[in-house]
Amino acid sequence: MPANRELSTQNTPNVVLSSQFADVCDHLGMKRSASAHLELRAMGPAELVLSVAVAADASATELLTILQDGRPLDYRETLDQHGTRLQLVSVQAGKIDIDYTVEVSGQSPEAEVTDIDIVRYLRPSRYCESDHLWPTAQAEFRGLTGTELLDAVTTWVGRHLSYVPGASLPTDGAVRTLLARQGVCRDYAHLVIAFLRAHDVPARLVSVYAPGLSPMDFHAVAEAYLDGAWQVVDATGLAPRQSLMRIATGRDAADTAFLSSAGAAVLLNVLTVTAVAEVLPRDDVSQPERLR
Repeated sequence: MPANRELSTQNTPNVVLSSQFADVCDHLGMKRSASAHLELRAMGPAELVLSVAVAADASATELLTILQDGRPLDYRETLDQHGTRLQLVSVQAGKIDIDYTVEVSGQSPEAEVTDIDIVRYLRPSRYCESDHLWPTAQAEFRGLTGTELLDAVTTWVGRHLSYVPGASLPTDGAVRTLLARQGVCRDYAHLVIAFLRAHDVPARLVSVYAPGLSPMDFHAVAEAYLDGAWQVVDATGLAPRQSLMRIATGRDAADTAFLSSAGAAVLLNVLTVTAVAEVLPRDDVSQPERLR
């Protein structure tokens, strides 16, 4: 059962400092921390795939515990593309508690770019139907390229969609989001990605911990390959891009779900996410930003 849902939890307050001081702290290594708590109910034997840990290239101190009816469970970790870490665990019928905490110091290395990335992230995908949205993308953004295109797409999506928790389904893609004109972070990101791919700009989805986000939850943003680097795009404008912590990276939400399972049904009963930063930068959306 894919569990890439958007559930509201209580937000943790942060102090917003001046952009100049934030830049200094960022240069020295901004400390950020996050946690995730999941309570599940398995109806029978099942295999879980978790994606809650920060990407492998992050400089992090972390702890992950998985309990079945109060007893620790062993898990296996495997690497997916772009440093995405997946934890695989076998469960039986009963209650499962998952707790993850992490503290990140400094910045991650710049995301690698390969030829296959460019090919993969130009193609239409399950939730980013750039082929279906090609006529709309051409009509709305005709003649725009580079930074002008990126700014125009981000602004258009931000202005034309309403952020409404619970308004979309986990199966909704960019086409349905465009018609509904509402959704949550993953819907905003899917539409941005589809429009960019329709204009031959490679784009992909990233799940992140997002200090400053309100309502607090797992967050999703887009990355666009422009001027030789992956630039982060968040049309929701709900959290400063400088503080984001990468979890998973892929074509769309199908590659970045925080929980999926095979076997018996698995119910998600509780999800609580927190993310804080020692400084919360002021995000100048007119400036390019790379995911740290």
